[in-house]
Amino acid sequence: MNFDLIYMFKVIPVILAYLPVTLVISVAAMVISTLIGVFMAVLLRRGRVLKSLAAIYISFFRGTPVLVQLLIIYFGLPQLFPVLNAMGAIYAVIIGLALNTSAYLAEIFRAGIDSVDKGQTEAALASGLSLPVACWRILLPQVCRNAIPATGNVYIGLIKNSSLAFTLGVTELLSAGKLAATESLKFFEAYAAVALVYWALTILLGEGQRRLEKYVGKPYNN
Repeated sequence: MNFDLIYMFKVIPVILAYLPVTLVISVAAMVISTLIGVFMAVLLRRGRVLKSLAAIYISFFRGTPVLVQLLIIYFGLPQLFPVLNAMGAIYAVIIGLALNTSAYLAEIFRAGIDSVDKGQTEAALASGLSLPVACWRILLPQVCRNAIPATGNVYIGLIKNSSLAFTLGVTELLSAGKLAATESLKFFEAYAAVALVYWALTILLGEGQRRLEKYVGKPYNN
């Protein structure tokens, strides 16, 4: 077996030079997808028309491959809307990942809202709290507590899906590993190094998720 362990560790710093690109894509997509996910979760609880539109949105982005969505956004939409020809590949990746991830988050947030007994909000309103205050102090903490585990898993998937950015010409972790593998012809070592970097990222995010779960759950565990 011809495996160059030393080269694998040597190439990791080269790959890590492109970590900021992956982080920018991932964090931006997380923020945007969370906002859209909350909006869609609210629409799912509205009238028949709005609920149907949200359901179609969720069905499409959950039912089609992420790569196909990225290709449609970057190569397809500019044909219909020429103004989008100026859109950079990294922005197309962020938008595509955000739209895809928001479809999963919408269902998570909807389930989180449904998991809270409506009687708690009604009791808060009866006690004199306004609806915004009741939602902020009573509903939101419980929704967040119930949604954190599944949301964390979706975010981990988002980080891994960011590797698809290389298909649109964005140089990020996987693209850097591919370039290193092509130059050295040590494909196993280079891609193993990429895998280790992604593994480390998911471990860190998972640890952050566990700490957040513990923090948010303190009032319920005491």
